[in-house]
Amino acid sequence: MARIVILGSAYAIADEHRENTHLAIVEEDQILLIDAPGNPIARLTRAGLSWHQINALIITHFHPDHVSGAPLLLMDLWLLGRKEPLKVFGPTHAIERLQGMMRLYEWEKWPGFYPVEFIALPENEKIRFIDTPLWRVYSAPVKHFLPTLGLRIELATGSIAYSSDTEPCENVIHLAQGVNVLLHEATGEGPGHTSPEQAGRIAAQAGAGALYLIHTPPLSQPEAWIAQARQAFGGPVYLAHDLLQIVV
Repeated sequence: MARIVILGSAYAIADEHRENTHLAIVEEDQILLIDAPGNPIARLTRAGLSWHQINALIITHFHPDHVSGAPLLLMDLWLLGRKEPLKVFGPTHAIERLQGMMRLYEWEKWPGFYPVEFIALPENEKIRFIDTPLWRVYSAPVKHFLPTLGLRIELATGSIAYSSDTEPCENVIHLAQGVNVLLHEATGEGPGHTSPEQAGRIAAQAGAGALYLIHTPPLSQPEAWIAQARQAFGGPVYLAHDLLQIVV
């Protein structure tokens, strides 16, 4: 049974209740980790998941609230004894900078480090970059302040799309065509971001089965955020929260 585990749901400013947005896609005994802020190992443990299960890491873009914990993750896996290779995917802009961060830490001097393969993805519409018996993963560029990728994950039991940080854009609609679950950012309308109503419109245009609003600011009236999305989308609308598990 495939599931999405919301490791964090907050926008750029986390607080004592919510971590920055990152996700784990879990299928059988494997984890596809999407973004890595904060302390990813601690967050996985809190969610009842094991670091042993991490199959690959996808970095959607190089903003601190999405990548700040990646060096700590790589180091912690080494200290915990990982031996298996790890693939790290992302746009060229993010991959080059993550490699630069690791060089600053002089990780090449850390003895017995497991193999890490950094894979820069072209910014083309809907390219397939992972194809295994568990999942097929596609990416496409979305509209943020710097190169950012949205994602589509197809599993045996269903499909998921994740907008990452973006203004409303056609590529998210294309990625989300007919998916069971669309996770769309809802920071609020403005440059590089999306309002709940705009996210609802995208879900409707894509024919998504359900919409989960994520990457949200603190909300004193969360039901109002959901109501805005429902103005444009007739399907189920939910507000993602930390440690939520969504069966696909």
